[in-house]
Amino acid sequence: MNLMTIGEFAAASGLSARALRLYDEAGLLKPAWVDAETGYRQYDPGQAERARLIASLRHLAMPLDRIRLIVDAVPGDAATELESYWQQRDLEHEGRRALARYLLDDLHGRPAARYEVHLRHVPARHLLCVRREVGQAEAVTLGRDLIVRRMREAAVPRLPGSAGHAFVIYHTLITEGGEGLVEWCRPVPEPEAPRAAAAFPDLTLREEPAHEEAYIHRPSAQDETETWPVLQSLAAWTVQHTRTPAEPPRMILVPERTPGATAPSCDFALPLQPSLTRPTAVAV
Repeated sequence: MNLMTIGEFAAASGLSARALRLYDEAGLLKPAWVDAETGYRQYDPGQAERARLIASLRHLAMPLDRIRLIVDAVPGDAATELESYWQQRDLEHEGRRALARYLLDDLHGRPAARYEVHLRHVPARHLLCVRREVGQAEAVTLGRDLIVRRMREAAVPRLPGSAGHAFVIYHTLITEGGEGLVEWCRPVPEPEAPRAAAAFPDLTLREEPAHEEAYIHRPSAQDETETWPVLQSLAAWTVQHTRTPAEPPRMILVPERTPGATAPSCDFALPLQPSLTRPTAVAV
């Protein structure tokens, strides 16, 4: 077996000997052989690819525990895990950027929109979903026709309360004149989930775990000019309260209409990872 000293392997992989020792101790990159008396490490040349992947993930500021999930996974699962991590970092970065904008507005004395952010618990539930790359008009049609109308015609039961409202997840925001990846979801009661899934084979049935979500209520689901500042407010709130988003933002359709409104009202929401402390509602 043609092994390399730690110095040779460091040069070949572009990592320092100190980093290689750290990854060894963390269980991410064990040497192929360690001298029992001297402790000298030797590596197989084939380990260089794994070493470079670890180094690249560290450049993304990924924690070692998260890196382990990727380097030990099969390629498809590794890609999914990386996408999930980067999506979370994007949300966190957008929160900091939104908070900076609000602070700059305050420091310059410029008026800025203020929205009251609330918290609520969402129970575990089953969802019938459809995910598509669409423009703004198509996103509305997708939700109205594939989720709302078809569910009503098939008399699919609802969950009680706000947990039963249909919603759309913005995996990527839809830019003006462009497309974005959205996922329309309709919660269904657990006993009815298999029957509903069989009735709609073009939809995906999945389970969503219980979670907390921060949300802002708005009187109209069709006021697109508010979408961006409202989502920025939610992102800024998570930064101010040291909460981490669990998923991309979503818009929840609320069937009850505000008096005088021509469209249903809505909640813009952001699912959150668990927290040891529970902040109160605040205007952001």
